[in-house]
Amino acid sequence: MTTNHARLTAILVAIVLAAALRLVPHPPNFSPVGAIALFGGAYFGRRALAFAAPLGALLLSDAILGFHSAMAFVYAGVALIVLVGWAVRSRLTPLRIAGAALASSLLFFALTNFGVWLIDGMYPQTLAGLVACYVAAIPFFQNTIAGDLFYSALLFGGFALAEWQLPMLRAQAPRMA
Repeated sequence: MTTNHARLTAILVAIVLAAALRLVPHPPNFSPVGAIALFGGAYFGRRALAFAAPLGALLLSDAILGFHSAMAFVYAGVALIVLVGWAVRSRLTPLRIAGAALASSLLFFALTNFGVWLIDGMYPQTLAGLVACYVAAIPFFQNTIAGDLFYSALLFGGFALAEWQLPMLRAQAPRMA
């Protein structure tokens, strides 16, 4: 197994294992979804994989958990978080990862709750209805932040530890022709 193949396999396994954690009981909104997208964006060299792996893992777990009307907003949020991961990939430090996780939480909160307001019919289609939707979601937001920080620490920290222990997982510098 080549170094790049081992690294790719390890990244995919980390994402699949994290996605499987969606299937175990957890507090509302305390899930690995944001961290998976952030991790995928930060670690996959190819953009197609950076999007396909987190979105595919989300789709597989949603197939088990069930689908809902606001899924398009959830998937769009995950795709945008992949871009956040892509943006911080050049210098992964604990502070930058934590900042990216917090930004991801805020982005996901804003987008998905806008989706709930827009299509679920739970709130009037007015500015007051939009504000009411966001206010009603605030108690869940703390779990989103906690989950994104926890799972980001688990994925990024776990992978950094694996790279330290297993040199074959370290990224190879590009070869000059």
